[in-house]
Amino acid sequence: MKKPKIVSGFSKLSKRGKIRWLVENFFSNPEEVARELKSFWYGDPQKQKIFDDFSENTVSNFYLPYGVLPNLDVNGTLYCVPMVIEESSVVAAASSAAKFWLDKGGFKSEIISTQKIGQVHFDWKGDFDKLDALFPSLKKAIADSTEPITRNMQERGGGISNIELVNMSHLEENYYQIKMTFETCDSMGANFINSILEEASRTLSLFVGQQEHFTEEEKKVNIIMSILSNYTPECLVRTWVECPVEDLGTFENGNMDAETFAFKFVKALKIAQIDIHRATTHNKGIFNGIDAVALATGNDFRAIESCGHTYAARDGSYKSLSYAEIIDGKFRFWLDIPLAIGTVGGLTSLHPLAKRSLEMLGKPSAKELMMIISATGLAQNFAAVRSLVTTGIQQGHMKMHLMNILNHLEATEKEIILVLSHFKDKIVSFTAVRDFLTILRNNTSSEIKYT
Repeated sequence: MKKPKIVSGFSKLSKRGKIRWLVENFFSNPEEVARELKSFWYGDPQKQKIFDDFSENTVSNFYLPYGVLPNLDVNGTLYCVPMVIEESSVVAAASSAAKFWLDKGGFKSEIISTQKIGQVHFDWKGDFDKLDALFPSLKKAIADSTEPITRNMQERGGGISNIELVNMSHLEENYYQIKMTFETCDSMGANFINSILEEASRTLSLFVGQQEHFTEEEKKVNIIMSILSNYTPECLVRTWVECPVEDLGTFENGNMDAETFAFKFVKALKIAQIDIHRATTHNKGIFNGIDAVALATGNDFRAIESCGHTYAARDGSYKSLSYAEIIDGKFRFWLDIPLAIGTVGGLTSLHPLAKRSLEMLGKPSAKELMMIISATGLAQNFAAVRSLVTTGIQQGHMKMHLMNILNHLEATEKEIILVLSHFKDKIVSFTAVRDFLTILRNNTSSEIKYT
């Protein structure tokens, strides 16, 4: 790599200008890299401009596979679910789990609550009891000042649900909050919430400054920040599958009966509740499914993950987000997870494939999409745990990963045919595939024929 130089005004360069500076300063083959970056541009310039406007300093597009999960039955409705993910076997595993539960009642899901949270954090050197006594008037002032922002949302059944004054001075000197909860209907609502919070902070400062019986120091409010919280434990969906244990069938080529499978499955979930190392990997598997649908529908998977992981640690230790039990001969497996998502606004309305994804799902409401996303996460989780307690995770995963290995080793079409045939009943590993390819390539006799 060449030694980079400090650049000024980079953001003001055209996209071609940005690419030129980039390839000339960081690559030994600038013309080849420039062609490669441009090859990923969208064919339609107008659509490419939409992608460019999503972020800053864009030079190209980064493609990820867009696949679908068919046959996902949620509350009696059959969905074909879009998934954007690069990890091998995730879509296949979720599809297998969806098919497994198709004749056992499918996935059931319900919305527990849909409240979102925002906070005005402020520093104030005053008598809390005096401010607390005035809070009903302050609360009304905030509601009145934010009414122009909330009007349209109120017409759709949303808006501000509650306003609280929170004393945090026992944890940090002079630290207080205005904590607000919101209903944002089919919108994720980040911009809506932040706009209200910033207006609320102005109202707070003005209101406190007008109190004649406050001291001069008490009339001064130092607003630290006004921002929504991505931790939304009251925006919660529960999804589950259940059936009599005997209906689970047999596993591992008939060598494991339903009772043994159910016992091992429930024990694996208990381990994920008590062991943080297992819980972390367990929950990652859930998010393999959740993130993939969030990406495909233009939702913020980073916010979803941060909230989910915080929720997994809400009791003071990090635990599994899913649970399983056997009661009176019935196997039940469920997931409780907060999902603050939207089906209108943001990328959901701008990204061409996000719009197609929502159309594929029947243009769901935010609540319906919460249930679909949760069911996909539970399907992926079921498939992963099923593999772990039966055949082991690598058998299926490495079979799916085999093509990635072959592409990495630059196998020809004829070599791919032979390798796939050879490993049909063998354990797949990078070393084993590489060694077999070496034998193929070094063999000049007639023992191995390309067919």
